[in-house]
Amino acid sequence: MKHFKTLKDFLLKNKWSYILGIFWLLAVDITQLLVPEVLRRFTDDIAAGLLTVNDLLRYTGYIIAIGIATAIFRYLWRMYIVVVSRKLEYELRNMLFTHLQTLSTNYYNTHKTGDLMAHATNDIGAIRMALGSGVVMITDAIFMTAIAIFMMSATTDLRLTIFSLAPLPILAFAIWRFGRTINTKFKGVQEAFSAFTDVVQENFAGIRVVKSFVQEEAEIKKFNYKNMLLFHKNMSLVKISGMFHPFIQLMASLSFVISMLYGSTLVIYGKISLGDFVAFNSYLSLLIWPMMALGWVINLLQRGAASMERINKILEEKPEIFDAKNAIVLSDFKGDIIFDDVTFKYPNAAYNALENFSIHIPSGSSLGIIGKTGSGKTTIINLLLRLYNLESGTIYLDHNPIHHIQLQSLRENIGYVDQDSFLFSTTLEENIGFGVDHFSREDVLRAAKVAQVHDNIVSFPDGYETFVGERGVTLSGGQKQRTSIARALIKQPKILIFDDSLSAVDTNTEEKILAGLKSEMKNKTTILIAHRISTIKDCDEIIVLDEGKIVEKGSHAQLLSNRYLYYEFYQKQLLEEKILSE
Repeated sequence: MKHFKTLKDFLLKNKWSYILGIFWLLAVDITQLLVPEVLRRFTDDIAAGLLTVNDLLRYTGYIIAIGIATAIFRYLWRMYIVVVSRKLEYELRNMLFTHLQTLSTNYYNTHKTGDLMAHATNDIGAIRMALGSGVVMITDAIFMTAIAIFMMSATTDLRLTIFSLAPLPILAFAIWRFGRTINTKFKGVQEAFSAFTDVVQENFAGIRVVKSFVQEEAEIKKFNYKNMLLFHKNMSLVKISGMFHPFIQLMASLSFVISMLYGSTLVIYGKISLGDFVAFNSYLSLLIWPMMALGWVINLLQRGAASMERINKILEEKPEIFDAKNAIVLSDFKGDIIFDDVTFKYPNAAYNALENFSIHIPSGSSLGIIGKTGSGKTTIINLLLRLYNLESGTIYLDHNPIHHIQLQSLRENIGYVDQDSFLFSTTLEENIGFGVDHFSREDVLRAAKVAQVHDNIVSFPDGYETFVGERGVTLSGGQKQRTSIARALIKQPKILIFDDSLSAVDTNTEEKILAGLKSEMKNKTTILIAHRISTIKDCDEIIVLDEGKIVEKGSHAQLLSNRYLYYEFYQKQLLEEKILSE
């Protein structure tokens, strides 16, 4: 099936596991096919009055030996096929996660977390079933059907075989029709499950907002709607599956009815022996499982194909941001930054976030950026980190065009503290050391002290081994920001970027952090984005942004003397501080 071509390399690498698994599966089938022959001879001996106690013990021994062999062979095929299907699940999940890590930021702006989680759980599980249980069932269905039909016609009666298997063409047509419908229905179930997962994930992540705004009832209604949609999609699939399997059983039962009617007539007229009739029905009973398996395997393969198609859509996604051929690895990097006539607009945005933006930030200097919300401050950082591609203009680092620099090398040389101060659900020490491969406790302590979070951490019962809640929810906003600052400092990067990362701390703590950062900022290029003028007033240069353009540029004193936007911000903040002090 074309959707499974993605797994070609895995299947080739593990072909011997499948081959050996199928070999032992066929051994199981062959041993099961011996049972009708034992029953044939046993029945004929009884009918002829030839059965002795020794014969009874011999036939019993045959059945026990067949049972033991079947159990051993069944264990062996499971050890190969089931294990390799689990390995497939493991490797496919790794492949999916690894690929998702390569995709650009914009991909996550248009794809929901719940949908991606559904791909990594339900869809991959369906693929594992298709290439595990599905392989077993299709092998059983083909081999058992072919051999059983051959033995029925060769050892009993050809006409009886043909009449008994008359329902098979109807069964084949029904399987084909049902299979197409099941595929469509299963896609609907997976899509509904994705939407359902997304609502649950989003609600749990935002539970504090939900409770703060007393929206529990509204969220329960939203959940009920998605849950009901998933229920109806599942019921729609169940109805088809519910008709599918009883229909297969009906066809199998019709085969038995024909066998009983016509076969008993042949026995009465002496055309076949009673043993032949018993063996024939035993073969026919062995055919019921392959007929059932054929139905199941169509179901499994259709579900697996539908899930593989959904996974392939992700794997076929190409990252918008990638390394150019012969990308430069930064060596002896100094941190000189130039924005040269940069214009940028976010996808689907109506206006430019930056327009004809140009600035030079010499290595080792500091730049303060201030402006109204939406003026383009964070966009500057997004472009410097190459989270988006430029539309026009160029950014240079040490006179190298940014799109010629290897992404890993670029980002390793930048220490970034974002507005959200995202923390992972692990210890504070692990969160601080997140950006480096190897770190010592001394490195963590040094960074935490500069970020003014050390005293808070040691006051916790478990100190640096304290586990923070999801997204750092167990910490205050200021503690999260300072932990994020420590995480950037421990990298010892050549460029430091603070994107409104002191907004949640008081002015006294801010002063201490900035004082500690002075030694860290030596010989480093630093960009400080803030809404508070106290954060950026000591920068070597300050720019004021408005609608993506630089409207003012200079030192703190120069900008105050201009009595324009910067001066307005300053006066407003003085007034706010005065009101708060009263």
